[in-house]
Amino acid sequence: MVTAFEGLPGGVAVSHLCVYDWPAADGVSGGTPHMHLTCSEAYVVTGGRGSVQTLTTSGYEVTPLAPGTVARFTPGTVHRLVNEDDLRITVLMQNSGLPEAGDAVLTLPPEYLADPRTYAAATAVPADAPEAERERAARARRDLALEGYQALREAPEGLADFHRAAAALVRPRLAVWGERWRKGAAAAAAATGEQLDRLEQGDLSHLADAVVRAEQPSEHGRFGMCGRLDVYKGV
Repeated sequence: MVTAFEGLPGGVAVSHLCVYDWPAADGVSGGTPHMHLTCSEAYVVTGGRGSVQTLTTSGYEVTPLAPGTVARFTPGTVHRLVNEDDLRITVLMQNSGLPEAGDAVLTLPPEYLADPRTYAAATAVPADAPEAERERAARARRDLALEGYQALREAPEGLADFHRAAAALVRPRLAVWGERWRKGAAAAAAATGEQLDRLEQGDLSHLADAVVRAEQPSEHGRFGMCGRLDVYKGV
């Protein structure tokens, strides 16, 4: 029997994002700067206008975002979304949505990155709290991350230290991430390989098992790192 993979193509995941319009200390409205360690992301802009600021070892860049733009970046890219006019994005995430399930480290000042408990306390948004309290927590962590982000922009040689601190923070979760990858992207690639082998042998059996699925968001308006999220449970 040909292996089937039931997730989105390639083991990606999707969410809809309305970027925060909260002004920051630098006068710019937008989200929380952060970095992923094992996942690429792509932004498909569906409405409004803005930009994404990025910081890598190659330097600082600003990429304009307008309807129809597809912007993508690889692990190690510090990114900050800027909302200029009702910016709305469909986010495509590698590894079955791992960027929203743990693979993200915010650019907090160094003293918050040295200890996992300190980092967790500074970045938590209490799920069961009233909405006003959740917004306060999301804004506070955004503003704290901007402090560290501005320091990195002014002294980009500090990126190496940030990379090391981020890797240390996520190390205890790597085994769980590995399992997510094996059940997602790795399983999707293995299924394609098996199907190719069987087609080469004239085995068409997987074509008779075709299915169609559809899903609505399982949650609307979650406070994410960059804005309010509509998320999908199964994808």
